[in-house]
Amino acid sequence: MDSQTVEPTQTVQSPSAAGRLKSNSLGVLGILFFVLSAQAPLTGIAGAVPIAVAIGNGAGAPAAYAAVGAVILLFSVGFVAMGRHVVDAGAFYTYIGKGLGRPIGSGSAGVALFAYCAVQAAMYGLYGFIVSGLVEQYTGLSAPWWVWVLVTMVIVQILGAAGIEMGAKILGVFVLAEFSILFVFALVTFFKGGGPEGLGFAHSFSPHAALQGAPGVALMFAVASMFGFEATAIYGEEAREPRRTVPRATYLSVMVVTVFFAFTSWMLVSAHGASNATAAAGKALESGDATSWVFAPITAQFGGWAGDALPILLATSLFAGVLAFHNSANRYLFSLGRDGLLPRGLTAINRRHSPWAAGGLQTVISLALVMPFALLGKDPVLSLFSWFSGVAVLAVMLLYFLTSVSVVVFFRRERLDTRAWNTLIAPVLGALGIAGAIWLILANFTTLIGGDQGTAMWLELTVPAVLVLGVIAARLTRGRAMADV
Repeated sequence: MDSQTVEPTQTVQSPSAAGRLKSNSLGVLGILFFVLSAQAPLTGIAGAVPIAVAIGNGAGAPAAYAAVGAVILLFSVGFVAMGRHVVDAGAFYTYIGKGLGRPIGSGSAGVALFAYCAVQAAMYGLYGFIVSGLVEQYTGLSAPWWVWVLVTMVIVQILGAAGIEMGAKILGVFVLAEFSILFVFALVTFFKGGGPEGLGFAHSFSPHAALQGAPGVALMFAVASMFGFEATAIYGEEAREPRRTVPRATYLSVMVVTVFFAFTSWMLVSAHGASNATAAAGKALESGDATSWVFAPITAQFGGWAGDALPILLATSLFAGVLAFHNSANRYLFSLGRDGLLPRGLTAINRRHSPWAAGGLQTVISLALVMPFALLGKDPVLSLFSWFSGVAVLAVMLLYFLTSVSVVVFFRRERLDTRAWNTLIAPVLGALGIAGAIWLILANFTTLIGGDQGTAMWLELTVPAVLVLGVIAARLTRGRAMADV
């Protein structure tokens, strides 16, 4: 996709010396681990695929992951082209601001920060539920879910302040464990010829299979599973040779995630049998434990030890995702402080060049999002996890759309890169695909959050509200800056 080398110009400023994160800290694999951690492979497979199969398009759910992957790959072409000329921990808001202007860019910064904090809070809800059950099962100690969330917030804050290399190593262990067991299961199932009805490729990937039932629901959950790949640009300032590392990490992460989710979900459908997969997923949902649809065939394949290990790996998967989104959000706060949109104190870094002040604020935000659900006695999965994961998906898809439009506008104006495919065709196609996905998300939002229409409407309105507030804040800060001159 980038066969023609384009030398980046110096017309777009790099981060100022007012505050810099530690450079040359991450390579392609280090960034890839952060991306995979944010996407929490086991959480995405065990949490989303059974629902996509049960109430979406049944055995055709794997095709939804492939289709979403194709759209995201188109988006990433323009995303990478912009990244060659803009290296900043703000990523989305910096990219959008360069093309659509500082106010819209600042508004998108609020949306991005909201999305990352919301999805982290959602993961905290599911994490607290899973961990409280595991602790009670193995130790007999019974404590509310939010107790384990508070303990984990402290651990995440400590690891975030310890430095990006430490975070990458911790996440690497967790990601490899969960990724390996799922992918090995998929490979073994494939080479055994599939389940009771064979591999059933046509049952999952033919046009008829892809469009049966409610394909919009499956696409919606596929979009949710792809959340977080854009973190490749967020770590550009800390990457080794960012103008090479970030594009490679971006394309690699999109392709790895797409193949992983499409292939693994296909093999799970095959393991149940295409004709039985939808009914089996429906029974799992009715039982209150959707993960059994995933865990049962893996346990049957590998033995009882897998059944014991998988719930623990699900907890570590969620922990890895929480840590990854903590790192992403605090880099947004750091970048906003450096650009004067938030207090300059957020640019404070420790001796490990980690944004400890921004990390502390991010932890406070997480606490503020999670604790009302605990104090009001809300269900951590049906309310906290479902509501915030839904609104986070909607927010990040808006950011994808604005970024695609910004890429086209930026390169039409600046002419820094004249490749039509990279700066016009692929971004426009990506924007059209993303617009379609946003429409599907809105049409199925009540299903996504598992709530009523009133709750869905209020959650939907938070995204444009945050965008508008960000635009207003940018105009006010610009006005103060001009008054101080």
